[in-house]
Amino acid sequence: MTRIKLKYINEFIDRHGKVRRYVRVPGRRKVPLKGAPGSAEFMEAYTAALADASPRLEIGAIHTRPGSVNAAVVAYYADASFRVLAPGTQQMRRAILETFRASYGDRRIGLLQRTHIVNLLGSKKPFAAKNWLKTLRGLMAFLVASGRRADDPTLGVKVAKARAGELHSWTEAEIAAFEARHVIGTRPRLAMALLLYTAQRRSDVVRMGRQHVRDGMLMVRQQKTSTALGIPIHPVLAAILNANPSDNLTFVTTANGKPFSPAGFGNLFRQWCDDAGLPKHCTPHGLRKAACRRLAEAGCSEHQIAAISGHASLSEVARYTRAANQAKMAKAAMATISRAFPGPENRT
Repeated sequence: MTRIKLKYINEFIDRHGKVRRYVRVPGRRKVPLKGAPGSAEFMEAYTAALADASPRLEIGAIHTRPGSVNAAVVAYYADASFRVLAPGTQQMRRAILETFRASYGDRRIGLLQRTHIVNLLGSKKPFAAKNWLKTLRGLMAFLVASGRRADDPTLGVKVAKARAGELHSWTEAEIAAFEARHVIGTRPRLAMALLLYTAQRRSDVVRMGRQHVRDGMLMVRQQKTSTALGIPIHPVLAAILNANPSDNLTFVTTANGKPFSPAGFGNLFRQWCDDAGLPKHCTPHGLRKAACRRLAEAGCSEHQIAAISGHASLSEVARYTRAANQAKMAKAAMATISRAFPGPENRT
């Protein structure tokens, strides 16, 4: 079984000789963990701690040297250009900027040059490099606008194009394996059905609740794009929702009945996939891709698929329809040639 790398864990032996474990996310209160590491009790407590909505403190906000990378990042966090970003985008940029600060926090932001940016991005994989460049461009745009820098060293910098399709789309066999392990009425099956039958990201699935159901539709406003969607509830999803009655504000909750954070949901979903014997490339986002694949294979147009998935670019959706059309045309072509040129045993 694949082991999940756990972060923010503190462990010590108290004066009675008992092992104590806590999870402490920077800027948040520490939360005690129960059970043995890796157990269901332990993992539920861990994911609940990660989902804690307690406000984070600005790391290093007090002791920052004027003109430093630390000071620049702290000022950016407080600016409207950062605060108006979607929550998911803020979270992604914070993670990158905190990593950036950890390495270069005491250095002067004014000395950062284009060559430094190019070398930094060159050490990243394509998808990561793209996110780093977007993040640093946002930071630099703020610094130029606020007079902290006279120029933007990210201008003209390009990264290698990430190959489309690198994220795995679940196969029907993998979907069946998960369903066989997690029966209807369980949290894992509910979580999977919400992903598979709505084609939404995990950041949207963790916020869905019965208050969003109206006249057989799930009313969703995507966190990443703010796109408003009305998604008809598939009969399979309806049956699974009925098998999981809840008075909570979200369909899927932690062991404490609280909403999941996207990261906490992802960690526990990985455990559920491990329990089903599924490989590491089976992720929540892969079920969004599988949902789009199913829609394309059912004959839906690109616009119809995007109406459910909320994709802003039809070029992304077109990959699914092209693949589905290719398979259909290949089957039709092979059937035609089989009739035109039958094998010797079928000739009359």
